[in-house]
Amino acid sequence: MSEATISNPSTKMATDAVVSVRELQVEFPTQIGVVRALNGVTFDVPRGRVLGIVGESGSGKSVTARAILRIIERPGRITNGDILFRPGVEKKGGGRATKRNRGRTGAVKEAAPEAGTTDGSDTATRAPAETSQGVVDLTSLDPTGDRIRAIRGQEISMIFQEPMTSLNPVYTVGDQIAEAVLLHQTPDRNEANKRAVEMLRRVGMPNPERIAKSYPHQLSGGMRQRAMIAMALSCTPTLLIADEPTTALDVTTEAQILELMRELQDEYGMSIMFITHSMGVVAQLCDEVVVMYLGRVVERAPVDDIFHDPKHPYTVSLLRSIPRIGVNRGTPLEVIKGSVPDPYSTVPGCPFHPRCPSAMKGLCDTVLPVEAPVEGKPDHNVRCHLYPGSTPAEAASASAAAGK
Repeated sequence: MSEATISNPSTKMATDAVVSVRELQVEFPTQIGVVRALNGVTFDVPRGRVLGIVGESGSGKSVTARAILRIIERPGRITNGDILFRPGVEKKGGGRATKRNRGRTGAVKEAAPEAGTTDGSDTATRAPAETSQGVVDLTSLDPTGDRIRAIRGQEISMIFQEPMTSLNPVYTVGDQIAEAVLLHQTPDRNEANKRAVEMLRRVGMPNPERIAKSYPHQLSGGMRQRAMIAMALSCTPTLLIADEPTTALDVTTEAQILELMRELQDEYGMSIMFITHSMGVVAQLCDEVVVMYLGRVVERAPVDDIFHDPKHPYTVSLLRSIPRIGVNRGTPLEVIKGSVPDPYSTVPGCPFHPRCPSAMKGLCDTVLPVEAPVEGKPDHNVRCHLYPGSTPAEAASASAAAGK
């Protein structure tokens, strides 16, 4: 993919991406140690496509999503890296957040970053937030400032994992959807209410007028999830982040929600970052895949390559653990041995080596592999010593000398 240089010459953004995450690090300092939730995460979210982020619990998937929206809870903080966002066509919003953030020309204006942000990030030492190419570095924004508030909900929306706890129980569903419309698009309450009903109808709600007047506890799990999708799409965002939105749903409702999201993605032309632990969901919905383990990206590739030509042993293990129809009765399911290490611990070398069936003693347990493209496949990257390019040159030379 071609790249465009931005304010920091060492930081680049793919020209066909809506978001580019570069060397992102997030830490959670605690009384008993520092949890390094993300360690140099790099990937692109392609414009108009669906990117799946997959991995076990504790891999850093949800922290990545929250970092993009700058809603990491204390004591979490971004300690390094860039989150580069290229907005779509400027929207003619007239809501409260848009009005607060407009300059005299009507263009959205960037406020100066403030130190001492709510997520602990030091934005005062960073480069200017917006470049001449229209790219916004989200890590340079004050997480509580008007600029990021104008982006959240309007340009980037998120569907959270559990709709019952994400929806406010004391407000009707319609009021909660209308709130986003009032904030970003129109100050007219009647127009906002009409938009809420329209979105509920669009996501397949029966009798949307009645649903708009209902409270979350009066809806089923599938209906609450549809309401969350309606809320997230009410301002037609450029990027929709979905954090395991089908986890608590039965398989029939899950299939309906996935089909709905694909239809809406095609209709609105938006990008989707879909976080899941299910490889089956990835196969059904995604165009490209990022596989994460212990805060690092271990493999990223088009979805067909992930399923038909996986490279990293962790990806292979995830695929082998999927139950399959037609397997002889009584055949035990394959499982990944062990578990994700304690978040406070530091694993030397490759973070997956204690569980890896292909681990090489003296290399995998001592040297951290680098992410490198697979030979002959420039769009397929892997972080594993089994493949040329992933082992740093000095470590490769030492390993070769030891093998003689």
